[in-house]
Amino acid sequence: MNFQQLRSIREAQRRGFNLTEVAHALHTSQPGVSRQIRELEDELGIEIFMRAGKRLTGLTEPGRHVLPIIERMLHEADNLRRAGDDFARAGTGTLRIAATHSQARYALPPVVRDFRAAHPDVSLHLHQGSPQQVARLLLDGEADVGIATEALAQFDELIALPCYRWTHSVVVPPDHALAKEAAEGQVLTLERLSQFPIITYELGYTGRSHIDDAFRTAGLDLNVVLAAMDADVIKTYVELGLGVGIVASIAYDEDRDQHLAAIDARHLFADNMTRLAVRRGAYLRDYVYAFMSTFAAPLTREAVEAAAHESASQAGL
Repeated sequence: MNFQQLRSIREAQRRGFNLTEVAHALHTSQPGVSRQIRELEDELGIEIFMRAGKRLTGLTEPGRHVLPIIERMLHEADNLRRAGDDFARAGTGTLRIAATHSQARYALPPVVRDFRAAHPDVSLHLHQGSPQQVARLLLDGEADVGIATEALAQFDELIALPCYRWTHSVVVPPDHALAKEAAEGQVLTLERLSQFPIITYELGYTGRSHIDDAFRTAGLDLNVVLAAMDADVIKTYVELGLGVGIVASIAYDEDRDQHLAAIDARHLFADNMTRLAVRRGAYLRDYVYAFMSTFAAPLTREAVEAAAHESASQAGL
């Protein structure tokens, strides 16, 4: 039994049993992947995959039991490697961060600046994606830290730690009726907002669920004419006059967004919680803890380890 066999099994399941894609991911040949899988099956005395001729079609019942063990073995091998790196190359290495666009664009820049100043020998790799993609990068071991508002707390395999709360703002051109009413001291209501076409986030992004919930609870129609993944796109189409924008408050900058006016909407929609997540059981190098505390001061090493211990206890691990 060797790690290449285990990786071949794991990648075959991850990539929909397509051996061509598995071979590409593992930088080997398709016959080589097939041989690695067969050798492990022969050693274990079971068939892990169902087959149609030479094509893999799914996991067998024994395969469904074996796969989580393989995942854990490879995960612990990664932990062992990182533990060795901590002692052999203290203060150097790579930190892989997965974040949604809003976090990467608005929350992370000052954090990355401060972290790089304190840890110049750590290389940062930033991956952007949807909240679900951020979670998947963590689960697949392709990211060390994930940051998002949605989704992360939904996965038992992740330890999702609360970082900060934030609210939404309504953005409009400065000469828009809502901007004039706000300047006159009128408080924006959902009823008034429902009279306009809305431009906001895609479902599952940046607190969109709280926007939908507010309109639904009030019995009002939410007329979304354009939905996007990031605030920059939303603001662009608001400037073009296509509708009224609803964005994260941190996405509006008075100096940068001079062609827009922002109206506080914290009284209209529920607060949102941004979370930082790591994979349960992952070995975290010293500089990972340093990054987490830079992003959110309460996330000290002691606090993170206590949360991991509590989470493991609740999961019965």
